Amino acid sequence: MGLLEHAPRPDVVRADDGRDLSITVFEPVRQVRGVAVLASAMATPASFYTPFARRLSEHGVRTVTFDYRTAAGTPDEMRREDADVDRWSADAAAVLAAVADDAEPDGLPVTWIGHSLGGQIIPFVEHQRLASIVTIACGDGYWRRNAPALRRKVPFLWWVAAPVAMAVAGYFPGRRLGLGGDLPSGVLKQWSRWCRHPSYLQVDHPDAPDLFAAVTAPITALSFSDDEVLSPESTRFLHGLYTGSEQVRREVRPVDVGVKRIGHHGFFRKEHAHLWDELVVPAIALN
Repeated sequence: MGLLEHAPRPDVVRADDGRDLSITVFEPVRQVRGVAVLASAMATPASFYTPFARRLSEHGVRTVTFDYRTAAGTPDEMRREDADVDRWSADAAAVLAAVADDAEPDGLPVTWIGHSLGGQIIPFVEHQRLASIVTIACGDGYWRRNAPALRRKVPFLWWVAAPVAMAVAGYFPGRRLGLGGDLPSGVLKQWSRWCRHPSYLQVDHPDAPDLFAAVTAPITALSFSDDEVLSPESTRFLHGLYTGSEQVRREVRPVDVGVKRIGHHGFFRKEHAHLWDELVVPAIALN
């Protein structure tokens, strides 16, 4: 740890149902100029974003990361968990509310940074408290709008492998199957239902177009030409729902920014810190 760097500070936020949610706060050493809440992608632990959060704190941004409940849990914890994606959205809402409560008395603007799933759930949090939004590798998950290589594989996952694996294991053992991270069954079942439907989450939320349209904070949307999960169509579909926001959309090609590969998760790896400075920091609301 450098001399001018605070250690990340663990804290707890109380969810609306009384569950304690673990968060980590990356506090700037010097003046705090703004606050960011970083909402993770599906099956991605908050610890993955530590280098990114540290870097933002160096720019004066108090950055808060968190895990959706049981997202970083053990197999036994996942077997006992009854959460679905909507429950995770409510957890994210609780984190934002707590962060905004702390920031607003000091006049600090709050930015939401959503990676993949984290950019889909903005309509379900108190987005009116946000000064800006940054989405990173964010689109919808409907399987026919997946990237071509993934599109050929996911029918087997959604209709065969996932249901069988959950029936046997009592949760989705994604790591053991080489299919991403582990997930509670309720989360995977709801997400699977969305991913199999052309309107994605509207299958459970028919009012989704109105909810998305109610978001008015300006959005900077970063996508990547080598994303192995999302297609450009997917990115356009999801951001097309945010009709009430001014948007800047940028598709980044690795060759144009001097790197070999970025993909769906690679943007957050520390070797891409120069891209964080160039593409994310200018989009964060600061005093």
